[in-house]
Amino acid sequence: MTVHIPFQNSYSALPDSFFARVAPTPVAAPRLIKLNRPLALQLGLDPDLLETPEGAEILAGKTVPSGADPIAMAYAGHQFGNFVPQLGDGRAILLGEVIDRHGLRRDIQLKGSGPTPFSRRGDGRAALGPVLREYIVSEAMFALGIPTTRSLAAVVTGEQVFRETALPGAVLTRVASSHIRVGTFQFFAVRRDTEAVRRLADHVIARHYPELLNAERTYHGLLGAVVARQAELVARWLLVGFIHGVMNTDNSSISGETIDYGPCAFMDAYNPSQVFSSIDEMGRYAYANQPRIALWNLTRLAECLLPLFGDDQDKAVAEAQDILGAFSETFSAAYQAGLRRKVGLFTEREGDEALIQDLLDAMAKNQADFTLTFRKLAADDARSEFMDPAGFDEWAGRWHARIALEPQTAVERQAAMHAVNPLFIPRNHRVEAVIQAAVNDDDYAPFDELVKVLAKPFEEQPEYAAYADPPLPDQRVLQTFCGT
Repeated sequence: MTVHIPFQNSYSALPDSFFARVAPTPVAAPRLIKLNRPLALQLGLDPDLLETPEGAEILAGKTVPSGADPIAMAYAGHQFGNFVPQLGDGRAILLGEVIDRHGLRRDIQLKGSGPTPFSRRGDGRAALGPVLREYIVSEAMFALGIPTTRSLAAVVTGEQVFRETALPGAVLTRVASSHIRVGTFQFFAVRRDTEAVRRLADHVIARHYPELLNAERTYHGLLGAVVARQAELVARWLLVGFIHGVMNTDNSSISGETIDYGPCAFMDAYNPSQVFSSIDEMGRYAYANQPRIALWNLTRLAECLLPLFGDDQDKAVAEAQDILGAFSETFSAAYQAGLRRKVGLFTEREGDEALIQDLLDAMAKNQADFTLTFRKLAADDARSEFMDPAGFDEWAGRWHARIALEPQTAVERQAAMHAVNPLFIPRNHRVEAVIQAAVNDDDYAPFDELVKVLAKPFEEQPEYAAYADPPLPDQRVLQTFCGT
């Protein structure tokens, strides 16, 4: 049977300046190593057909399915604060869009599918390691309930790519609500193409924020909606100890999803200044900096939208500043509410914020594991995570007095805390071990098992209990690397 994907192509119907039409570059011998069958079904695709050799050829870009209109999207971006007027999809090709089982429009994109006009002298390919990392972490984020792009499939190409050394080549099939970024708006704004900015804004509103279609101030509403989604997204990152690593404006999604998993990582020991990315030498995108950087990125979006606010630019700037001013309140509300849930508080009282901050300070001082401290707190067993347990004991006394004021029983509180505090996260040493087994030995059993465990992050899985353990000193991963 022929693999059929019911593509729609609303983005490629936009003007030619929005993209370059380019087909994936065929590869030698594609082999499917992982298909996300539940996601395939959600997209209305037949997973059995996608697992055939014909399906592997489509997922590797060797064959372009009927109905696809492959394009590389144009965008610009601030990279570590430095503006680059033209970036674009240098190793990714959007095949098209499908309407999923829930009636939502979803992009299907191949990442690592060959050079495009935006490749900037790159080969347009992806190595196996970064493909597996993105598959693992994006699906883990989905299971944690965090808005994210998702991974439909990983395919090895039968070819090598050359970075510091020769590595197996691979292609990731990525699914997103869209791949429109802050940098997409910047691409047109820097060229003073206000009509293209308007066209893009109208497309985004129709696709992601249709409730604004009849709003009195549509473009003001768009900025406000993106601010709210980004504020809530970054709060969710912090609540699970996630560090994106490369929060450039071209990696900031207009839909409010986590996008572009490069040197991303989850913290082991709690450290607000934690940086893993090898290219973030100044710590711009450190864990605790992420809210500030998100607002910085949103300010760049506001600058792009100013011409759409009206002819009076002073008034437009004041209005944009007012909208941006909502970020801190939205972020703080989401973050503090999440922290209260993590420590078992379901009502809000004066002093709660200080109480929780005292715990975080003690965790940082004692190098307590971020994930396990909160998980064990539900069973009142977090003391073991602290180098100086006495420091925890003093805080725990105040916490016990506070939770005594809550209406929930101990059993109810523990269940609620377990529902928001994961036991299993994609720990860096586990991810690296999976990658090494695949790259060095063509062994995907560790990858499959890790993906399976991470699909149920809040559940006790006794047979996989070791996956919850933090790394031993000789297992610690101190740096993560971008895949380009």
